Amino acid sequence: MIKVATGVGYNLNRRHFPESRSNTAALASNGQLWQHNHLAGNVTRWPGKNPLEPNARGPPVLVIRLKLNPENGDSILEKTHAWPDDCWNWPIDISHKHAVRCGEMIWVGGQVDLTPAGVVCNPGDRQLQTHHAMAHFARALETLECDLEDLVFLLCFYVNDGSVDERAFLDEVASCLPDSAVPAVNAVPVPYLAYEGLMVEIEGYAMRREDGRRIEKTIAPSESLCALPTPFSQAVRSGKMIFVSGQYPRLTDGTVCHPGDSVVQTRQLMAQVTELLGHFGATCQDVVKLNRWYAGNVGIKDFEPAALACAGFFNEPGPAATGIPLPRHADPDVTIKISVVAMLGEDGAHLPRRHVWPESLWDWHIHLPYKHGLACEEMIFLGGQVSLDKRGRAIYPDDLSAQTHQAMQHIGTILGALGADYDDVCKIMTIYQGDCGGESLHGNLGIRAGYFRDPGPATTGVPLPALAYESMVIEIDAFAMAKAKDD
Repeated sequence: MIKVATGVGYNLNRRHFPESRSNTAALASNGQLWQHNHLAGNVTRWPGKNPLEPNARGPPVLVIRLKLNPENGDSILEKTHAWPDDCWNWPIDISHKHAVRCGEMIWVGGQVDLTPAGVVCNPGDRQLQTHHAMAHFARALETLECDLEDLVFLLCFYVNDGSVDERAFLDEVASCLPDSAVPAVNAVPVPYLAYEGLMVEIEGYAMRREDGRRIEKTIAPSESLCALPTPFSQAVRSGKMIFVSGQYPRLTDGTVCHPGDSVVQTRQLMAQVTELLGHFGATCQDVVKLNRWYAGNVGIKDFEPAALACAGFFNEPGPAATGIPLPRHADPDVTIKISVVAMLGEDGAHLPRRHVWPESLWDWHIHLPYKHGLACEEMIFLGGQVSLDKRGRAIYPDDLSAQTHQAMQHIGTILGALGADYDDVCKIMTIYQGDCGGESLHGNLGIRAGYFRDPGPATTGVPLPALAYESMVIEIDAFAMAKAKDD
């Protein structure tokens, strides 16, 4: 089924948007109606109840080309959205879909073991939930005319109170994959997930040619690193994209290097990243996205030293970056894990990129080389967006709703600086402060989903006890694709 919209005032999946020259979309948040201006990034609050009709899930696949901004309409690439009828659902109506395809890239949001009505299946059973989540993952890929063999990266969140062997968990995930898949992988232990009894949430990316042909993948030799379960790879290249697995500070015999020392472990991990990139002829300057998962509590004392150590491997301007604190890693001697995405021409040439740092946005309290947004050809990567000021202090302290709006408006500003907008977003990942339960998730999920026209991007949402800065309660990653500018 194909639906085409060439302006505003359209109806998709029974969600009605008002006719307006300002390209507005209505959304519900805590019983109130909000209006978001896609052009200006402004948010206006309307009193009263949400008058919108419930959003039907619609057909399994929607292809949509939205030309919403007359100044930016030509940048929008055609997307295909996956929503299999037999797949799980959230218990609230939102614009997000399970997976999005844009060109060669397929983005799959966090897959979980829920019913189509949003009820947790097999509560507390990590192994069974892993297999069911991966079955949903495979179904979403199938809907977009690809399969698990096309995987290039998996990010696996799993509940671990310190008793779960992370290697055993990765073995469970690996058992769901064909040997020919060879994706990079990162496993992230969390104290809980959004719903009681939910143990696993798995997101990832796949790649396949638009004409249906598979893209040849190459993997980096990794004899000097601690082995991952088959078929995972420490680093894989597909076309111009290079994905590096979450790096552990481990020797080949499994022992942890420099136990408990976050600075030295960071340097060790970045040396491993550099070595892996080098197998493809790439360097740290080809990195477009950096993710750091460090063990620490709220506050800058656990963030600053290792952040500076990592930053030393990048020249200005650096990649888009996100840093997330975890209560602990699976091994208490491990203080940090790092994964990266890089881009390199298929002929080995360094690809030009554009970096943006809008003056109106927040900053860290220390100088780091990373930028808020980076565009390389059609790919757009954003660093984790938060509700901070220019001195690294929380705006709207501890207010999840207000901070969600603030972070989403930052995303709109960055996209605009790169000639894109919300309709170009393919995938978002949200880390929010909250307990195990749907209240915090539904609160921020409904807000951020409302910034996207239905069908929206794929999404992942994971709760944590605390984030990096005091009173900061949400951080949002975004990935977009838009036609490259002729600079």
